Amino acid sequence: MKTASVRIAVVTALLVTGVGSFTPLAQARPASQRGDLIQVEAVSTRTPSQVSDFLKSAGIDSIEVRYGVRGYRITYRTITPQGTPTTATGLLVLPEDGRHNRLDLVADTHGTMVDRDYAPSVGEDDGRLSPYLHASVGRAVAAPDYLGLGKGPGRHPYMDTASAVSASLDMLRATRTATRELGRPLTGNVYGTGFSQGGQVAMALGRALSQGADAHFRLKALAPVSGPYDIVGQEMPALFDGRVNDTSGVLYMAYWLTAQNRLHSLYGDTRNAFREPYAQVVEGLFDTHHTTEEVLGALPSTVKEMLTPAFYARLQHPSGALFDAARNNDHTCDWKPDVPVRLYTASGDTDVPIGNTLSCARQLAAHGKRTPVTDQGEADHNGAFKKSVPQIVRLFNSLAGIAGTA
Repeated sequence: MKTASVRIAVVTALLVTGVGSFTPLAQARPASQRGDLIQVEAVSTRTPSQVSDFLKSAGIDSIEVRYGVRGYRITYRTITPQGTPTTATGLLVLPEDGRHNRLDLVADTHGTMVDRDYAPSVGEDDGRLSPYLHASVGRAVAAPDYLGLGKGPGRHPYMDTASAVSASLDMLRATRTATRELGRPLTGNVYGTGFSQGGQVAMALGRALSQGADAHFRLKALAPVSGPYDIVGQEMPALFDGRVNDTSGVLYMAYWLTAQNRLHSLYGDTRNAFREPYAQVVEGLFDTHHTTEEVLGALPSTVKEMLTPAFYARLQHPSGALFDAARNNDHTCDWKPDVPVRLYTASGDTDVPIGNTLSCARQLAAHGKRTPVTDQGEADHNGAFKKSVPQIVRLFNSLAGIAGTA
């Protein structure tokens, strides 16, 4: 690899005591190829009891917590949806277990976020719940922010599976370098999980790894939660038959349409899809600098009120570029994994209805992979996540042969 004069730095302050000064960790290796590491910054340190309290405050079982954790924001090279060079960021979490043996890695991909500062490497919020728990049992965790979120440039290409996978794969490569520099090298074993949008990304990333996308990594298991695996067959129809609640429907549809229009020209001028006054503001709302509350506050209460009658009717029977944009992302379960897979969902989910997960299970079965589905019952979307994360930790522990886990 070629050398570049880019500093890898570490912020040494603990989260609980504020932000400290930058101190050099090492000189960067080359920053000219996909997955090259540009910078490492320490962003949080939590003791076991602090991890436990953080999880409990969110309603997540913390019984599996064994170690404290240290979180780092890593910046790395990747590509845009068009294949041009760019950068992205993500959260690397390591267990504070005092040992120096090699670590297995969890690839943990997050759900829908409209605010870049809510991304795992920036916000001490829900995006860190799963990474902290997985790291607290003794694994490294790579939680990509995706393109356009965190400290990465540009806008987020929401629900563009191909670029989410390339950014996530490149983060794994950067993580391999970062952990080596930090004295905590990886084994090469990867356990994949993710929630909502990240559930779909986890399945697609698992497929890429299983097909040899990077010889340094060996996929060991997949356990995604409530992914929108079937937009054409399940998620989009659910917007019109009541299975998706109105608030989530407005957010997801506006976000998806504006992002996909930049990639596929679904409608051209916003007035061809959105009613006034929403046509004037909708694209600006998804600039990654607005919160979810701000976005929803500027949009109507239903998808029907937001869209023109013609475009609303078109969504119910998508064709052409609109159909292609949705269908292009509907193949994440259309393969045969050769590792254990368990799908998690909830029959009470009105954001990503259970039909998505059942569709994924059917696709896997069509390839000869029978996959258990864990239904968290009447839990809502976030409730499904909170119930599933500790179960996934125990599943990964069991597969790794760690004693004392279910």
